[in-house]
Formats: sequence, C-alpha cells, structure tokens
Amino acid sequence: MRKSWKPPDWDSGARTDYDRYRLSPGECLLCLGKSLLLTGAFSYMFYRSWLGMLSLPAAAAWILYRDRRGRRDARKERLALQFKDTILSVSANLQAGYSIENAFLEAESEIRTLHGPRCEMALELALLRKGLKNRVPLEQILSSLGARSHIEEIRDFAECFSAAKHLGGNLREIISRTAELTGQRMEVEREIRTMLSARKYEQKVMNLIPFLLFGYMQISSKGFFDVLYYNTPGICIMTACLLLYLAALFLSEKIMDIRL
Repeated sequence: MRKSWKPPDWDSGARTDYDRYRLSPGECLLCLGKSLLLTGAFSYMFYRSWLGMLSLPAAAAWILYRDRRGRRDARKERLALQFKDTILSVSANLQAGYSIENAFLEAESEIRTLHGPRCEMALELALLRKGLKNRVPLEQILSSLGARSHIEEIRDFAECFSAAKHLGGNLREIISRTAELTGQRMEVEREIRTMLSARKYEQKVMNLIPFLLFGYMQISSKGFFDVLYYNTPGICIMTACLLLYLAALFLSEKIMDIRL
C-alpha cells in the first residue's frame, strides 16, 4: 500500500534553502546529453575533428552550473509568486476577521488549490501549520522562510511582521498594508520578467544563427569551408572565430542576467 505524503516536522531540520538546488539523476543525464550535443556541434563546426570532444568535461561542468542556477532561479520565482498570492489571501482573511495565525492557516487550502498540493508555498504553509502546533512563534517561522528563500520581498515582509508584532499598534492594518505593498512590488517585477522573456528568446535564436548558417552552407555549397580545416591558417582562423563567438555568448548572458 502506498504511503500518503506528510510534510516534515518543524524540528526535523528538513527545511529547504532556496538558494541551493540539487539536480536529480534524470536532470543530470539531460545535462550530459546537452553537453555531448554541444561539444559535438562545436567540434565539427570549428575543427571537424573529434579531438574537440576532449573539452566535454568543461562543457558538462558549465551546463550543469547553468541548469542548476536556472532551475534554482525558476524555483525562487515560483516561490515569490506563490508568496504574493499567500499574503493577499492572508490580507483578505484578516479583513474577514481571522486572527493572524488563522489567516495563514486558512491561506494554505487556497494556495493548494491555485498552485497544487506539492508547490513550494504549500509545503512551507504545511511547515508553518506544524510549527504553530508546536508553539513556534509565527514571526520566527516567517523569519526562517525569509532567510531560507533569499528573496528580498519575503525577508522584508517577515521583518515588518516581526516589528509590528513586537512594537504593537494596529497589527491587522499594518500587515494588510504591508501585504498590499509587497504584492504590488512583486507584480511589477513579474511584469518586468515577462518583458525580458521575449528578449531572452531572441538571444537564444541569435546564438543559433552561426550553426544554422553553417548547416545551410554545408547543404547548399558542400565543401565551401574545407579550406579552413586541417591546416594551420585555417585552424587559427576558426579558433579566433570560436573565441569571438564564446565572448559574444558570454556578453549576451551577462546582459540578460538581470537580478530583480
């Protein structure tokens, strides 16, 4: 009989650090396949020699780093979006008369409906429920999430919540206002990312242009590039082209690597 999934206890230490991402075996195999394809394409296009496959370890390390970073950033973006929906739900629950703790507990079912039962924020809210059950202060739970998420908006919200709870005042009004401002800030950042996604797609297409042109010339004018292989001047020219292409690739990555 298949066991039902249960979230880890608050005291188990199994809380996720969102600045770290561990690739699964399937994801590692996918990265290895990409490395083989990329190294083979570069070896054939620039040198037409399988000796270029000696660079496979370096290519594999680079692709593993990029994939790990990309998946980590995607997970953090999902968490930020889910957190925005959470605090908006909490704000609505506060307006409906729930206490602060119950407002977060009620938000769990809504997040599970919106994003799925195994989404990042649903797991965090499950941990929050267990933490409250073990009498862990809510501000400590939120501060832990802010530290582990490495997301500025979540850290700011946790700090505002902790300050409001300790200094007193109209806690519901402070939390509702903070939730509204945080949600608006996250929405603006999401719109910026949406606009940048089109530019990133164009960047990927431009990175493929040299290979597409090379393939076209190989089909339409077979032997056109033969003079560039197996001789010293040709190797020097192709090496210079390779370095220029890698420099352009690195520069485009830097331009598009915008941290919001």
